[in-house]
Amino acid sequence: MSRRTFLKKSGALMAAPLLVDLLAMDSAFAQGTKGMIRILAEAGPNTLDPAGSGFNRYSINVTWNVYDRLVTFGSKKLEDGTEMYDYYKVVPQLAESFSVSPDGKTITFVLRKNAVFHDGTPITSADVKWSLDRALAMPASRSQLATGSMTKPEQFVVVDDYTVRVVTEQADRFTLPNLAVLFPAIINSKLAKANATAADPWAGDWLKSNTAASGPFQVESYKVGQEIIFKRFDKWTGGKLPAVERIIYQVVPAGASRRAAAERGSADIVLDLPPRDVSNMLAGKKVKISGVPWTNGFQFLGMNNQMKPFDNINVRRAIAHAVPYQAMFDTVIYKRGLPLYGGKEQEAKTIQWPTPLPYDTDLAKAKRYLAEAGMADGFETTFSFDMAQAATAEPIAVLLQESLAKIGIKLNINKVPSGQLGSMLQNKELAFFFEQSGAWLNDPDYFFRVFYQGDSRWNYGSYKNPEMIEAVKQARFEGDKARYEALVRKMITLAMTEVPIVLLWSPFLDVAFGPKLGGYEYMYHRQLEFRPLTNG
Repeated sequence: MSRRTFLKKSGALMAAPLLVDLLAMDSAFAQGTKGMIRILAEAGPNTLDPAGSGFNRYSINVTWNVYDRLVTFGSKKLEDGTEMYDYYKVVPQLAESFSVSPDGKTITFVLRKNAVFHDGTPITSADVKWSLDRALAMPASRSQLATGSMTKPEQFVVVDDYTVRVVTEQADRFTLPNLAVLFPAIINSKLAKANATAADPWAGDWLKSNTAASGPFQVESYKVGQEIIFKRFDKWTGGKLPAVERIIYQVVPAGASRRAAAERGSADIVLDLPPRDVSNMLAGKKVKISGVPWTNGFQFLGMNNQMKPFDNINVRRAIAHAVPYQAMFDTVIYKRGLPLYGGKEQEAKTIQWPTPLPYDTDLAKAKRYLAEAGMADGFETTFSFDMAQAATAEPIAVLLQESLAKIGIKLNINKVPSGQLGSMLQNKELAFFFEQSGAWLNDPDYFFRVFYQGDSRWNYGSYKNPEMIEAVKQARFEGDKARYEALVRKMITLAMTEVPIVLLWSPFLDVAFGPKLGGYEYMYHRQLEFRPLTNG
């Protein structure tokens, strides 16, 4: 298939049966209802467990709004009026208050004494202790909490029924924000234990499809792959009670159908709109759309630095200068993002991150780098992407294939069945691939600790540079501002010059709203915060 044919077909609207189904749904719900909000998304959750392994991004919409955490992030207003989480302002949620010891090693949380779980069970320190212990026992959450120096159950101390302490060996600026992210949700330990088994002591199997929560909303009904209805929990005490009584979350796989609903105003919130549709809708000026760049988020081309030929730095540099960035940016994401290419600086002058890196399309330079790598005639390799991201990844692959052919690189495209890419990345099985990711915590050294060193899945380039490892280690607890910034500049410069992965852009999170929807707030996890939403 040619590039032109592919791009033409990818933009076609070919979802009439699903559009008919959506029209049928429309008649079942009156829009503009003050007490209800209707949300349309491309897919639904694959687990309801807040610390579950392999969770997809749709699971966040459930667990973030159904479960409480000890603390959460405050909010701030952007220049265009959009509300956004404030990473540097952590506020109480299940905790009534918290205090940090003078040496920074102990955080003491005092719980709200009137807080209850959805089944009416009072929440005590025992539930907090069990929940945090569980988070350390689950692989994904264990890795995340470790970034905040929380690695052992003994660090979570019950003082009395309503007081809990978190103790670290040394003061860590990431401990508190880590308690505000997705994983350390507080679970009804009695209910979970009643559904645990000897083989599954943390009730992981049961919590995949059930909740044991205390958050502002509870799951009223759940039809897998179709619909979730959330009901406001009127006994919630973790903040201001939500304005709406019900949230109807419906799965509509066809982008054309979701776009039609947004344009008719028959849904209050529409998610996962393709960039082309967003561009067209903005031009039409009939639909309100919020577009916020992903904080610390990026789409990229990954190259396994431990696999040939990508273990050769000049091969990676050749790739970086052969990517057709502008064509991808214009025709695939329709400029719905912030470019991370085309930078002019060859080394970091500031600690601003992400920042445009110093590569752009230059085929002559790409050929020179290939020659320096001893591969002047090019080579053959395979480029992989997850079929779940095909709307973006497939046209990128086609454009990349066409451009690399001009410098002698033959690219075979591998479409990985949906859901399998994660495990392949974890096992470091792929040489060259498209993926997207983002850091939950905002400090630049955290970004490099997660994505540019270590053995985790998130070190997408399998990058093992001793200078990067040492800089990340030194910055971890560095309190001197000048020394910290020097270390971060070194990290950025290494990313610029060694090209472990090729950053493309920070995409916009585009969300379409109905005419009466208010209260939208951009969150670090790029899913919805239900609490502040209003309708009518």
